[in-house]
This record gives sequence, C-alpha cells and structure tokens, in this order.
Amino acid sequence: MSQLDFIREIAKYGLENDQEKLLAALTELIEHSKKTKKINFAIQLQSLLKDAIKHQQTSGLVKVGSPKHFLREEDKEVNEFIIEKLTSDYAFENLVCSEPVRRELKFFIQEHNSTELLNKFSLPVSNKVIFHGPSGCGKTLAAYVLAGELEKMMIVVNLGAIVSSKLGETSKNLAKIFRKASLEDTIIFIDEFDSLGKIRDYSQDHGEMKRVVNTILQLFDYLPQSSVVIAATNHLEMIDDALLRRFDLRLKFDLPDEAHIQEIIDKTLKSNTFQFDDPKKLPALRKKCIGLSYYSIQKSLITSIKRSIFDNAENLIALKPKIDTKLWSSLIDEEKKSISKK
Repeated sequence: MSQLDFIREIAKYGLENDQEKLLAALTELIEHSKKTKKINFAIQLQSLLKDAIKHQQTSGLVKVGSPKHFLREEDKEVNEFIIEKLTSDYAFENLVCSEPVRRELKFFIQEHNSTELLNKFSLPVSNKVIFHGPSGCGKTLAAYVLAGELEKMMIVVNLGAIVSSKLGETSKNLAKIFRKASLEDTIIFIDEFDSLGKIRDYSQDHGEMKRVVNTILQLFDYLPQSSVVIAATNHLEMIDDALLRRFDLRLKFDLPDEAHIQEIIDKTLKSNTFQFDDPKKLPALRKKCIGLSYYSIQKSLITSIKRSIFDNAENLIALKPKIDTKLWSSLIDEEKKSISKK
C-alpha cells in the first residue's frame, strides 16, 4: 500500500466513526512511514496516536493495529513521569558505532537470550547499562536498538518530572517508575542521567542527594533480571561513583572517524535514489566532517539532498537526483559554526 492508500483508509474510517479501524490504519501508516524513512512524519503521527489513546476511557489492555502496538491506561501519577512508551523496530543494521561498542551490545543481547543457561549456573544477567559520550553520537539510537533486538517495551523517562523540588519526592517518584518496569518487564531509558546529580547543590542539601543515590542503588539491586535500565549522559564525571559501579556495562560513544562518516553516508543514501554531482569531492568532504557528530553529519546531508531536489525539481523526471556537494560543504561549515558557539 502507498501513503495515499493509508490516508484514504484513515479518512474513510474517520467519517464512519469506526475508531478501532481508524487507529489500526493510523498505526499501519506510522510503520509505513518508518520503513520509507519519513521519520519526522512517523514521530508526529505517533504523538497524535498517543494523545488519542490518552483520551480513551477504556480500561485494561488496548490493542492498536498489530500486537506490537499496545498501551495501558496508566495510573496518573506514573504517567506524568513517562515521555513515551513504545516498541522499537530498530536493529543493529541501523546503528553506526565503533566495533568494541557493537561487540559489547551484542554480548548484552546474548545474555538476555540465554537467561536459562546462565541461571542454570547461578550466573547473573547484566541488565544495567550506561552510555556516555558527546551529544549526537548514537546513545539514544543504541537504546532503541537494544529495545528492538530484545523485543521489549521501552519506557522513556521524563527525568525533569521525576526530579522534584519537594524534599523526598524524587526518591518516591523513581520508585514508582522502577516498580512499574518490574511489573511489566520493560526497559527503562533515562536520558541526561547526570541531572540526578543536580537535584541539590551539595553545599545546600547533601542529605537529599544522598537519599536519592541510596534509593537508586536499592532500586538497581532489586530490579528483576528480565527488566533493563539504560542510562545515557554527556557528562559521566558528574555521576556519583557509587551509582557508576552498579552499572554492569559502561559504553563510550565517540565522534565518528572517517570510516564511520562514510558508513553514515552509505546508510543515509542506501535507497540508491541519490548520487553526488561531483563524487571526487567526497574524500575531502569526509575529512571536513571530522569533529561533527553522527547527527550533525546526517542532518546536514539530508538538508543538502532536500535543497538540491528543490533547486532542480524540473529536471528530475528520468535521472537520479544529484546532491550538490558545494551546498553540503557549506552546510557542514554551518554545523561547525553552530557547535563552536555553544
């Protein structure tokens, strides 16, 4: 089915007021958009779907479309701590990272796929991992990949809502999220994990910070092996040493080297729809990208593709669209200037 076919179905079921089929068609369109690399559109549709589910008055499990898409009417107190609750279709093929990181992630997956074997020898299953490194280098994507490979629901935590200005509330809020994850056998993803170290300035309320750290340590200790905690941070040095020691796996995500820059270019252009107008300039452009994150490189490349299409819309009937290498080079410069101003 094409995107237009899905839109016709959505319009039809909407006019017929058939909510079940409407939500199923919308879910299918989200999946179609992901597969055709219309990620921003898919995210917007997911947000609309999530808002629609929130307004439903049904209780218990609500199936939407395929078995992979389901939401439960949550306790309101816990709901406010969750940014998103989702399943992931991402796999290792979507991730660009160093070979050591890839190897450790695959071993982590292997552990969870071999729990019976490990339990037979009374060996623990690693279930707490922290990703650290510069922004835009794949930490969040790696969390989605783990969720997809493990085929587990992932709760994306709203750390800002959990960290409370009321004395003692932060620990209670954390406990609610971990209790929910334990009951539902899910992954907890906590981005900007270092924010927990900013709850109180040590000089102002060392006792509150200590309580929060102790709470997390206890929650980690009693987390079922079938549940997983993934934390991500750009500032590993800000996290309490006692917390860091509780993580089974600590992985550093670095800025891409030239080989990984080429890999992100290849993945971005894997549909073979586009080609560079001057391929000879590509080695120089790869070198120019050094120092930028995966996100910045991909963003600038996709922007150059879109602008190249707009500039040559009348000449794209039979030939592959050409990516303007000069335009991409200027966008790389803009990304570097933007970073230097931060």
